[in-house]
Amino acid sequence: MSEEMNVNGLPEIQEGTIVKVTVESVEENRVIVSIPNAKYDGIIPISELSSLHVEKASDAVSVGDEFEVIVTKVEEPAADAEDKTGNYVLSKRKVDAEIAWKQLTQQFESGEVIEAEVKDVVKGGLVVDLGVRGFVPASLVEDHFVESFNDYKGQNISFKIVEMDQAKNRLILSHRAVVQEEKELHKGEVIEKIHVGDVLEGTVQRLAAFGAFVDLGGIDGLVHISQVAHEHVENIADVLEEGQKVNVKVLAVDPKEGRISLSIKETLPGPWENIQEKAPKGSVLTGTVRRLVTFGAFVEILPGIEGLVHISQISHKHINTPHEVLKEGQEVEVKVLEVNENEKRIALSIKALVADEGAEEDVTEYELPEQESGFSLGDLLGDKLKDFNKD
Repeated sequence: MSEEMNVNGLPEIQEGTIVKVTVESVEENRVIVSIPNAKYDGIIPISELSSLHVEKASDAVSVGDEFEVIVTKVEEPAADAEDKTGNYVLSKRKVDAEIAWKQLTQQFESGEVIEAEVKDVVKGGLVVDLGVRGFVPASLVEDHFVESFNDYKGQNISFKIVEMDQAKNRLILSHRAVVQEEKELHKGEVIEKIHVGDVLEGTVQRLAAFGAFVDLGGIDGLVHISQVAHEHVENIADVLEEGQKVNVKVLAVDPKEGRISLSIKETLPGPWENIQEKAPKGSVLTGTVRRLVTFGAFVEILPGIEGLVHISQISHKHINTPHEVLKEGQEVEVKVLEVNENEKRIALSIKALVADEGAEEDVTEYELPEQESGFSLGDLLGDKLKDFNKD
């Protein structure tokens, strides 16, 4: 403030002088204030009250409020006017902005989190008053899609400054940055408590072609499509949906990368459980040829359950390879010859369901081939070799 004195012995107030004022009255479009030891009162136009749009002056200040303003114009009375009263035109907005920019610069450089009230919701985002107008683009409000921002008005929300330019009066804020930072911190705390072998409840957050991301309470884990069910899953959306609650088993944890591998399949009853009731010996089932090998065909008779039709059980006629009679993806009827739940093996026959023009074949006492060590010559030649040995 200038220390010069006017002819009346009062401090000289000029344009650019910063003075402290007290609100005397609030009108619709302006505010009248008193200035200590000044020869005139001051007027603050509504446009100079705040960096934000103000509908009524009373929305910004009240009688008795004290604050600093800058003199933008001195209106002296005309020399021939009877009323020798003048006015100081003042701006609260410019003083607030100058103070705010200094503080905001420090907060931006330090990465400080700022708490502020959302003053307005506009097309494209939110408006916040930090002494200057701060804008939060819609993409920086949350880390997920928000259909309407109307509920945000009047809320106190935390922000980080992501861009600022005082010369252009540009201040861009982000609430999403705060949310993501908090999630990363929480994620580290959560992952420390998760161990391989744990069975947890989670919520399906997102579906992808290769699997599903499941929220475990602050961190997502991946259930690969091969770990969704015991049976083959072509389309993940056929068996899971977003928001669905699921039980998962932890297969692997990588705290450094923040990755967790999960399995839904491991929490489900195995397809081989009670297999002798689902596919009893002697039963006839419809299955799909999944694989053809030199010694036979593997047929899926139940979800996740494949049985072997040995080459000797495919046809009454002699064949050199299963490919001569069958193809992958083909539906066939099979008879269950033998079931071994412990070893998870089932022996099947196609020819047992087809009439033989020659002699009948007894397949009731079928012995499971030893798949683990390969098939013997007797397995490969089947019943023909047995008949040969009898001779």
